[in-house]
Amino acid sequence: MRAAADGLPEDDGASDEALVRRILLGHKLLFAVLVRRYNQRLFRVARAIIRDNHEAEDVVQHAYVAAYDCLASYRGGAKFGTWLTRITINEAYGRMRKNKRQFSVLEGGASSSVSHSDPEDEAYRNELAALLEGHIDELAENLRLVFVLRDVQELNTKETAAMLDTTEEVVRIRLHRARQQLQQRLAEAVTAAPGAYYFAGERCDRIVRNVVSALGL
Repeated sequence: MRAAADGLPEDDGASDEALVRRILLGHKLLFAVLVRRYNQRLFRVARAIIRDNHEAEDVVQHAYVAAYDCLASYRGGAKFGTWLTRITINEAYGRMRKNKRQFSVLEGGASSSVSHSDPEDEAYRNELAALLEGHIDELAENLRLVFVLRDVQELNTKETAAMLDTTEEVVRIRLHRARQQLQQRLAEAVTAAPGAYYFAGERCDRIVRNVVSALGL
């Protein structure tokens, strides 16, 4: 497998399962290929739950480390992407519970919001997708997560149901409700959904580097 400019392996199109087998045989650096392959999906899922860009990045990095640590337990019963997404969802909900506990002990403390900004954030938030993201964030959590998986990440109903451990009918109902609520506010702008929660370039590279470093690869 060829190496990219940063010295990490390039994606040669091998299946997820084939890469997992090779990683377990000792080609550990190939995990970077899986990280780059799933960065955008996992960021979108984490961002739908956490609703904070930087916190979502941290959740994704922790999810990758957790997945790597238990990679030998992946048996192929579900698609690797589904398995990895469920780990990310669990990590995101765990982070939310932790944050709520931390907030609850701040007796009488005033909450504050720290604004993080970088050139990439500014670039994509100037586009129509930024408006859509704001309205997605306003959806109820169960509707928001289904909408992100189905219309933003463009997964099918069966995959979405498997990731959320629910039925396809529940997914269809929640998706209908989410679309209905968004359409009331955005009309035709909802068709721009695949552009929301953009994640590429330096942000994607940063996740890959951080995960490789955290795993000591």
